[in-house]
Amino acid sequence: MAKAGFRLALLATLLALVVVLLGAYTRLTHAGLGCPDWPGCYGFISVPKTEAQLAHAELHFPDAPVEADKGWSEMTHRYFAGTLGLLIALLAARAWRQRHLPDQPLKLPLFILLVVIAQAAFGMWTVTLKLWPQVVTGHLLGGFATLSLLFLLTLRLSGVLPALAVPRRLQRWASAGLMLAILQIALGGWVSSNYAAVACVDVPTCHGQWWPEADFANGFHLTQHIGPNYLGGQLDSEARTAIHLTHRLGAMLLTGVLLGLAWQLRKVGMSRLAGLLLVALAHNAGGAALLLTLVLVNYHARAVLVRARAPRFSRWTYSLKGEQPWRP
Repeated sequence: MAKAGFRLALLATLLALVVVLLGAYTRLTHAGLGCPDWPGCYGFISVPKTEAQLAHAELHFPDAPVEADKGWSEMTHRYFAGTLGLLIALLAARAWRQRHLPDQPLKLPLFILLVVIAQAAFGMWTVTLKLWPQVVTGHLLGGFATLSLLFLLTLRLSGVLPALAVPRRLQRWASAGLMLAILQIALGGWVSSNYAAVACVDVPTCHGQWWPEADFANGFHLTQHIGPNYLGGQLDSEARTAIHLTHRLGAMLLTGVLLGLAWQLRKVGMSRLAGLLLVALAHNAGGAALLLTLVLVNYHARAVLVRARAPRFSRWTYSLKGEQPWRP
């Protein structure tokens, strides 16, 4: 039964990664409003294609002509997200039924179910509020949160929880790296939702200057009004430049912290994790890999604390670089 739960959680994690990547593809192809309604598409469960369906779409959505490619991009994302929601509901139901078992997490699967319900609401608001940047960014963060929490659940259900002799400074580096990665993902979402990715087309300068004109007040004006339509963005050039610059500065800070974390991992003999961390410094899809790697690092860095509460895992206890293993 434990193996079945682990496999289900692993499948959900892989599917969540696909959903995150499909969401990014939908965004990059400007298909966020490929279907102007939710959860269907022009009132149907798929993109309209027959003459009657197209006539219905034109009658009820005159301001949103059917673009089949964008519509299918959006609906494919929704199909996968819906399947993921069903898997998460199954994980939560299974956890509730087996809550009496000592190795069965309960709070985490139930919390993931709440997160994915909130994600469905954000998916609806993304469409109904016409790509309002605050909602789009929140939807992105929710997707990464779902992926990370499912990965954490998979690790817990794997039954492999080594109690490592981890220095306190490594835990601090791991926590800082995770927090900065979340912040940088949020900044990346804000860049994307405000169409600021090409606000600076040259590197390392921006518009040929090290510090160009930038409007940070409007770039990060989080209480901006809703509507009418944010496809293509509503901010001026200087506001988008401010967003882009902040994202660059955040990337530099995060890179420095990750290099320090990788060095700390190598010092305690965790060279494999250090290598994964450095590989995950790549951009875009690497953002998800980086977040999962940091979840893994934090999972290992705190394993000794969990080990103190669960002596049944003593067979996984081992030492690093000559340090004495933890004993119950």
